[in-house]
Amino acid sequence: MNLPFAESYKIKVVENLRKSTRREREQWIKEARYNLFNLKSEQVFIDLLTDSGTGAMSDQQWSAMMMGDESYAGASSYYKLKNAISDLLGFPYFLPTHQGRAAENVLFSVLVGDGDMVPGNSHFDTTKGHIEFRKARAVDCTISEAFDTQVDHPFKGNIDIEKLEEVFREHPASRIPFVVVTLTCNSSGGQPVSMRNLKDVHALARKYGVRVLFDSARFAENAYFIKMREEGYGDKTIREIVAEMFQYADMMTMSSKKDAIVNIGGFIGLKEEELFNKASTYNIMFEGFITYGGMSGRDMNALAQGLYEGTTFDYLDTRIRQVAYLGSRLEEFGIPVQKPFGGHAIFVDANKFLPNLPREQFRAQTLAVELYLEAGVRAVEIGTLLADRDPETRENRYPELELLRLTIPRRVYTNNHMELVAAALKNVYNRRDSITRGLKIVNEAPIMRHFTVELEKVESV
Repeated sequence: MNLPFAESYKIKVVENLRKSTRREREQWIKEARYNLFNLKSEQVFIDLLTDSGTGAMSDQQWSAMMMGDESYAGASSYYKLKNAISDLLGFPYFLPTHQGRAAENVLFSVLVGDGDMVPGNSHFDTTKGHIEFRKARAVDCTISEAFDTQVDHPFKGNIDIEKLEEVFREHPASRIPFVVVTLTCNSSGGQPVSMRNLKDVHALARKYGVRVLFDSARFAENAYFIKMREEGYGDKTIREIVAEMFQYADMMTMSSKKDAIVNIGGFIGLKEEELFNKASTYNIMFEGFITYGGMSGRDMNALAQGLYEGTTFDYLDTRIRQVAYLGSRLEEFGIPVQKPFGGHAIFVDANKFLPNLPREQFRAQTLAVELYLEAGVRAVEIGTLLADRDPETRENRYPELELLRLTIPRRVYTNNHMELVAAALKNVYNRRDSITRGLKIVNEAPIMRHFTVELEKVESV
C-alpha cells in the first residue's frame, strides 16, 4: 500500500493550551470591543490571527541564535545574513530591519512621494498604508479571476498586464516609483504569481523605465506553487525557482517572520548601489546602524538559517499540505472558500457565508467574532475594515473580496487542531441564518484602522 503523508519534522518542545468556556469568551470579546487583536493570548485556544512571527523555530535555528554576534558594527551575524541573501536571492546590497513594515518605511521614504501612483497586485495593509501616508495612491492591477472565489485559476496573484500598461500610459514614469508584486498575494487569498507573469511584468516595467519591487514575505511558498503548477518547473528545485524569480526584481522588502520562520526581523534587498546609499540614511534614522538595523545578532543568525530551511521542498510540502487539509475539510462541509487554496491560509468567503447581513455591518469581522465565540479560535478579517476608508472621501471602501483568513502558523499545530477549526466553523455555518446582527464602528484610527478599531454589536431592528 502507498504510505500516508507524514510531517517532515518531529516535536521537541510543547506549550500547554487552556480551553475556555463560551461565557468567558463572550465577556472577553466584549471587553476587547469585538476586535480580536485586543484579546490576550491566553484567551485564545487556537490562534490563526497571523503566520507572522508565530512559527516554531528549528533546533538548528535555536543553535544559531547561541552563536549570535552582538557587536554594534560589523557583526559576523550581519555577514552571515548578507551571504544568505546574496546566495539565495541574488541581491548584492541589503539593509536589515526589525520587520517588513519597517523595510517598507525605509524604502518608501526614498522612493514614494505626494501624487505618485504605485500599481501592483492587491497591496496588503501595511504596503497600502505606507503609500497613502505619503499621499500617493495604490492601484490594484490584479487579474479579475482573483475576485471570484469559486474560479479555480492556478495563479490568482497574477498582475493583469493590460491594467498595468494602462497605468503606465496614463502617468509619466517619474510619478510611478515602482510596481509592487506581492508574493504570494495575501489580500486575494494567499494566491501565487506565475513565473510567466513575473517575466511579463518585468519586461513591461523595463519598457516604461519603472522599477519592480517584490514584497517577498512568502516568496518560498510562491516558488512551491510554481514548481507544482507551472509547466516547465516540476523538475527544478525550490532554490533554482527562487533564483529565477528574483531575476525579475530590482529590489525587495521582506517580512522575515513568514517564510524565514523567525519571530522578528526583516530586510531590504537592492541591486543598485546608489539606492542602497540613499536608503542607508533612513535605515540609520529609523532602525539602527546598517549592520544591525533593529535586529540583534542572534536574530540575524536565526533568520539566515531560516532562509535556507524555508526554501527546502520537504518543509514547504508539509506546510502547504496542512493548509490544504483544512481547506479540504471546509469544502466537505460546504463552506465557501477561496479556490484554489493559498499557501499560508484558508480564506473563507464571508459574502457567501453571511449574504443576508448588510455589508455595512462588516460580514468578515462578524464571522471572526462568531468563530471565536464558538471555539476560542482567533482568525482575522481581510475585508472592509482592512480596506479602510477612501483617503479623499473618507467613505468606507467595500472590496470585492470580503474574507475571513484562517492563517496557519508554521510547524505549530497538528491536523487535530485543523479538525477542531473545521468543526467549529461548520457549527457557525449551520446556524448562519440566525446571525442577523453585525457590528458597527465606535472608534477608529484615520489609517490602518483594523489593528485598533473598536466595535459594538448593532442593536436589533
